[in-house]
Amino acid sequence: MAKPDSNKLKDAPSPTAQTSGRRTGKRSRRWVLITLLALLVGLPIAAQLKQQWPQLSAGYDNQRLSVERIWRRAYVRFQGALPNTPDLKNLNVRLAKAGQKSGNPVLMRIFKQEFELEIWLQKNGAYHHFATYPICRFSGRLGPKLKEGDRQAPEGFYTVSKGQLNPNSRWHRSFNLGFPNIHDRSHNRTGSFLMVHGGCSSIGCYAMTNAVMDEVWSLVTAALDNGQARFQVQAYPFRMTTENLAARSKHKWSPFWADLKRGYDLFEQTKSAPKVAVCNRRYTFAEGSDKARSASRITKDCKYAPKVAHAIE
Repeated sequence: MAKPDSNKLKDAPSPTAQTSGRRTGKRSRRWVLITLLALLVGLPIAAQLKQQWPQLSAGYDNQRLSVERIWRRAYVRFQGALPNTPDLKNLNVRLAKAGQKSGNPVLMRIFKQEFELEIWLQKNGAYHHFATYPICRFSGRLGPKLKEGDRQAPEGFYTVSKGQLNPNSRWHRSFNLGFPNIHDRSHNRTGSFLMVHGGCSSIGCYAMTNAVMDEVWSLVTAALDNGQARFQVQAYPFRMTTENLAARSKHKWSPFWADLKRGYDLFEQTKSAPKVAVCNRRYTFAEGSDKARSASRITKDCKYAPKVAHAIE
């Protein structure tokens, strides 16, 4: 009887190894099936969440604002300038690079949700974005200011002239937004001394830090000294995109924000400061002149929107 080849016996897998290999193969196939199943189930859910994320996240607007305020104050205290602050030491270089110069007419936009303040400068009859500054702090929730002491920062359209500037503010430097304007007064809203100022504290104002306020001050005072009688400030709850409005369609201030969006869209289309009027206690707008250096005064007039019939409370 022939003896088994010892080399073949060494190379042959043991029964234990064979069993282990079969188990490994089964586990691998099982994980592949589980992964495929997870993808089949998870991808539609992820797509739905992505589609509905604006609506879901909008429900946490005020919580996010609170967290952001805490973070920004701590960052300024321990680190200094907030992230995305422009190069404040080289204003003239940045102006030259943008083809702008100090003294050109100014327009300002504020976005609460994003904690941003924009400066636009006029050139060749149109406003061009020059700089975006991080807002260090503002108080209150999304929505307009209603009454004295509610700690709300204003939303709406305002104009600022030389008489509203305060170079000796307790908050470094400041300018008064002009709240309440005609629209605010038509709703019996009260409040006073609502400012854009330095520092990082706020009770209804927009605080920019002293360093940022110095640059903003330089640009607005140069414009006013160079013949701009008043500049327009547009204060919004958030970037006024269709998606952002739709996500908050059931919010109590949705109709008010829809009116603000009309002014926002008009500026986006024309890059001129829109003419602003109040009709039946609602904002209405008309295209501004590309030759106007100064923002027009807000008036009580229905000529821009003759079909506006119902006021928004």
